[in-house]
Amino acid sequence: SKKKGLSFEEKRARMMEIFFETKDVFQLKDLEKIAPKEKGITSMSVKEILQSLVDDGMVDTDRIGTSNYFWAFPSKALHARKRKLEELESQFAESSQKKEALQKSIEKSKIGREDTAERAALLKELAALRQKKEQLKTEIDKYRECDPDVVEEMRQTNQVAKEAANRWTDNIFSIKSWAKRKFGFEESRIDKGFGIPEDLDYID
Repeated sequence: SKKKGLSFEEKRARMMEIFFETKDVFQLKDLEKIAPKEKGITSMSVKEILQSLVDDGMVDTDRIGTSNYFWAFPSKALHARKRKLEELESQFAESSQKKEALQKSIEKSKIGREDTAERAALLKELAALRQKKEQLKTEIDKYRECDPDVVEEMRQTNQVAKEAANRWTDNIFSIKSWAKRKFGFEESRIDKGFGIPEDLDYID
């Protein structure tokens, strides 16, 4: 069966073994030769593994002349690992707190919203009622003249107008009677001469 390749973490651990076992200083080209032969790490991945260890503070590096040199000592690596572990534990604790707070928020937001289908139906009904209310308001404005107060106001106004019209009609009839008696005019002649409608009458 085909041999399973090393994981990234396994490669990192084996790279550290090279430094701890030899307690030596290396250039990249040295490690690209040693790592495949002694630790089964492909030469292509040496640079990436080395850089990740430098980033984590487990391997030191320095440029001397035109070359980069790498080294690591067990005590420093141990402290670096401890710091990294503490950092990860802190991040985990923070994430756990955030998750717990979020969970509480979710639970709190669910109160009164347990039956989402029913709630959705109620919200839909509420929206429909609001729309209906607006329609009714428009209808009310449109037919406001049917309002009892408005009707009463119009009735009173009409009554005043009717009384005034009947007073004028009364006056016209009085003048017509006087003209007929005084000058012997025919009623039709008086109506025509003064532009009085033939069907003039009192308003009920």
